[in-house]
Amino acid sequence: MIALVIDAQKKDLGGFEVGRILPFHARRMVGPFTFLDHMGPAAFDPGMGIDVRPHPHIGLSTLTYLFEGEIVHRDNLGFTQAIRPAEVNWMTAGSGIVHSERTDPTIRIHGGPMHGLQAWVALPVEAEEIDPSFHHHPEADLPTYQQDGLWGRLIAGEAYGAKAGVQIHSPLFYLHWIMQPGAKAAPPPGYTESAAYVVSGSVEIDGRALHAGQMAVFEDGARPTVVAKTEAVVMVLGGEPVGPRHIWWNLVSSSKERIEQAKADWKAGRMSLPPGDDAEFIPLPEDPPKPAERMS
Repeated sequence: MIALVIDAQKKDLGGFEVGRILPFHARRMVGPFTFLDHMGPAAFDPGMGIDVRPHPHIGLSTLTYLFEGEIVHRDNLGFTQAIRPAEVNWMTAGSGIVHSERTDPTIRIHGGPMHGLQAWVALPVEAEEIDPSFHHHPEADLPTYQQDGLWGRLIAGEAYGAKAGVQIHSPLFYLHWIMQPGAKAAPPPGYTESAAYVVSGSVEIDGRALHAGQMAVFEDGARPTVVAKTEAVVMVLGGEPVGPRHIWWNLVSSSKERIEQAKADWKAGRMSLPPGDDAEFIPLPEDPPKPAERMS
């Protein structure tokens, strides 16, 4: 029932490790999920932190979810919002948005932990050019459940009869599991594509052992049982495909021409910068773009 196992590609950015899971050369998307980064775990020294300067997005929603630490989001719609563990920052780029992600100066003074994931969710074709928006969701918007050594939180979408408060644009689910040794669980029914990413610990799926930093992508419609061999943290995600997407730097679209237009708009300064964070920005990269910056 496992179609593919993906190993996160590690990048050490000066003491802050990022694992890139999606896109992968043999699997670009799982349902509408077109990008997944595992950030950390890291422990910043005093004076260090995340500094992702203002940059643009189109055609997607970003979903940021933390296990430890804090990140401050600012965008050109005027929103400033810190995200902390058990919360969701859901930003829909649509026709275009510019945002930054940084460590708050008061936290930077002392340093501290950082651990989480950021996902990009491609918008369906009919919603690719909707107005941009931003929503912060507290812990109360994300249903939890617990039984037989399994604790779970529904981060976005619908699963097992529950629905998260995050406003999605196509059928999907995104789950956070904490599994005790011997605990068993399966992805929710009713979705074509699904995958499980092991954040920590080890599990067994369909007789195959997986460890931290590996994602199992399942055959269409399959619902294999995930069995925890140790205490494990597992993220389970998927949904219905929205069609192939072009990805260039931070731009996602079903149209190459639309990406070219967004590149031209950013290069020409036609996209405004976030209020309160407009003194610098990430220039349009060379083609092909270099990896996105994450910290300083």
